[in-house]
Amino acid sequence: MAQYTKSTAKDWALDNLKGVCNVIMPSFRQDLSGLNEAAIRHDVRRNMELGFSGGLLVSEAGTTLDEMRRFMEVAVDEAGGQHQILLHGAFDTSRDIIAMCKAAEDAGVDAVLLGHPNSFYPRTAQDIIDYTSHICDATELGVILFCAVHFNFQRVDPSGYPLDAIEHLVDNVPNVIGVKYEVGRPGVVGNAECFRRLAGKPVVVSDPFEANAPVWTEFFDMQWVGTSNYEYYGNSVPLMFDLLKKGDRESALELYWKIQPARVMRANIQAELGGANFIHRYLWKYQGWLNGYNGGPLRQPAMKLADGQMRRAADGLIKSGIIDSQPDDLGAYFQGRVTDQ
Repeated sequence: MAQYTKSTAKDWALDNLKGVCNVIMPSFRQDLSGLNEAAIRHDVRRNMELGFSGGLLVSEAGTTLDEMRRFMEVAVDEAGGQHQILLHGAFDTSRDIIAMCKAAEDAGVDAVLLGHPNSFYPRTAQDIIDYTSHICDATELGVILFCAVHFNFQRVDPSGYPLDAIEHLVDNVPNVIGVKYEVGRPGVVGNAECFRRLAGKPVVVSDPFEANAPVWTEFFDMQWVGTSNYEYYGNSVPLMFDLLKKGDRESALELYWKIQPARVMRANIQAELGGANFIHRYLWKYQGWLNGYNGGPLRQPAMKLADGQMRRAADGLIKSGIIDSQPDDLGAYFQGRVTDQ
């Protein structure tokens, strides 16, 4: 069970939701017949080795609900209370989301990043408030609001997620503990306004784009960065964020610019996928594999991963000094590092 009650969730988050929270995707057996639990444990350990404060267990990689339950149990067990484990609360229906939140409570997951079913089509800000409140009422977990462009809320608010609704939920729902704000682009005016409006309130606000961390740590004392595939940069993002929080801005920016070639390469590859409204999980898992994570196959539906994308992703890391050379065998990624268990 979580280390807090519903009424103390906000205080727990302010005291404990800190550092950089990465993503951890499920690993499957080679024949995709079930989870590769040894590989999942390997990835949790690798996440800890790289200095991340936690990991978001990704739900958009073909797991069944029963497998997702087991994924949480294995990850929490391997973390051993030394690493925060969050649930990616994105499933087909609100009923499924609530069921998975209940399973997460039983497994000892620390919090949930609340997504929306693909069929959720709010027409007003109140629709968003009602949906979110319904989920929050049904779980004891702390809830991080997931404010992202791909949810298609621009009809409700031009920013992509109405800030008035966010503020209402923060003020009125006891277990809304955080806001992952990545809408309002291009530009960062939306982020700045979100930080400003919620300043002094009992909630953790994060801009998940690590490239913006030097700005928000300086002006709004951002305490938590999450969630994305920061493992692509090895241990660089946790190190950079730690330096920023310690006030060593010069060293932090030296590291910031060191990984710029990888950052640009990542952005360029992602730009090819514009309009898909679907994260390239195979690419993300490959980017983790380049830095010691398991890799391995994912189930459909998933975007296809091309050799050119794989080589370019590796090239960005080579130019940033994170890895030394291209992989000898790109196909080894699809096999995974850890033998099926």
